[in-house]
Amino acid sequence: MPHPPPLRVRARRRSRDAGYTFMEMITVLVLLGILATLALPRLDVTGYRSDAALHSVGTLLLSAQRAAVMKQHAVVVAFDVTGRRIRVHDDLNDNGAIDAGEGIRWEPLDDGMVFGQGSAPAAAVGAGPVTFTKRQTSWPAVTFLRNGSAGEEGGVYLTSRRAVTAGGRPRDARLVTVARATGRPSWLSYASGSWKTEF
Repeated sequence: MPHPPPLRVRARRRSRDAGYTFMEMITVLVLLGILATLALPRLDVTGYRSDAALHSVGTLLLSAQRAAVMKQHAVVVAFDVTGRRIRVHDDLNDNGAIDAGEGIRWEPLDDGMVFGQGSAPAAAVGAGPVTFTKRQTSWPAVTFLRNGSAGEEGGVYLTSRRAVTAGGRPRDARLVTVARATGRPSWLSYASGSWKTEF
């Protein structure tokens, strides 16, 4: 029958198996720091913010269109371009005006984003920042009707503040269009010299 190893050997094995040494941890942190310094300049955070704003506004318009069908009254989405926010109004009596007792909610635009197309060219829906011609309280607005259609066809351009202040970067531009007949929004981004549909 073999004898168990001495107590000192067992203690050394246990301490080796217990975790990492301080030097191993420092080495890993230094390597991660070097990799981050190499990768971060290539990472376009603003592009991700533009995509997030595109999906946020597109989803808001889609939910407004669905709410008009489910609740069987008009839903008006108005765009405060200078305030960088969106107002969603439950128009219970379908008169286009904000009356007492009608629900209103506000959605701010994502950080670092503004309404507008920046240096990107206009798409088929016209030039930005918002191409809907109808207005509610002086803001451009689109009305979703109880049958799911929209009051008019149009779009909302989004771009980064960086693109506006730097005077360039058309690749930060995004666009959400609304079809009049179906009221369905489409998501587009500007890349390689043209507008491309994402969804």
